Amino acid sequence: MDDQRSGFTYPAESSFGRSRVEISTAQLLGQVMFLVAVALGFAVLGTFLGRELEVGAARICSFAGFGMLLVSSFGGERFRVGPLAMGWLFATALLIGLGLGPVIGYFAEVDPAPLTQAAGATALVVAGTGSLGFALSKDLKSWMRPLSFLVFGLVIVSLLLMLAGGGGNPLISIAIGAVSALLIVVDFNYLRKHGTEDDAVMLATGIFVSIVNIFLALLNIFGNR
Repeated sequence: MDDQRSGFTYPAESSFGRSRVEISTAQLLGQVMFLVAVALGFAVLGTFLGRELEVGAARICSFAGFGMLLVSSFGGERFRVGPLAMGWLFATALLIGLGLGPVIGYFAEVDPAPLTQAAGATALVVAGTGSLGFALSKDLKSWMRPLSFLVFGLVIVSLLLMLAGGGGNPLISIAIGAVSALLIVVDFNYLRKHGTEDDAVMLATGIFVSIVNIFLALLNIFGNR
């Protein structure tokens, strides 16, 4: 089966230059994780609806989701703050899920064990990296942009290889997952030290995409054993 497990990138810009809405860390964490949970729900819905898609249609959905992530990165404040930004995140998650539908459907039908293992391991990685980022006293804000550009570069390389017919390179997939895990550390560190209510959608987008990337990397590992 043609491998669609390439990974995604996401906006790494915070709300610089805007009036920042103050909020307690606990409230912000609750908002961010609620948005992440809803986005994951849309992604799961997408995988269910897209499990019968042809590979070409799934790729179009994946590229559309990737494009929407780029728009949220460079399209300005309206794509990172407010109701439009939330709707944009959920629509992006749905498209990403549709793009992954055939792959997830294949594993669910042929060999569901890697799906269960990847999901469980992803939960452990996210819990560990999120806790680490929250606990670290060092300010990691300066890491956010370089790591985001690194993920972006790896995703572009992976997409080019896929378009060239080379399928998904497992080493690139693992690298994307590893950098995404580091980004979760940075995101939770930023949330505790600098986050405001205006950053909720931006942080939720970053955490959601990192979770997807980690899951895909682990699925690649468990699925190829």
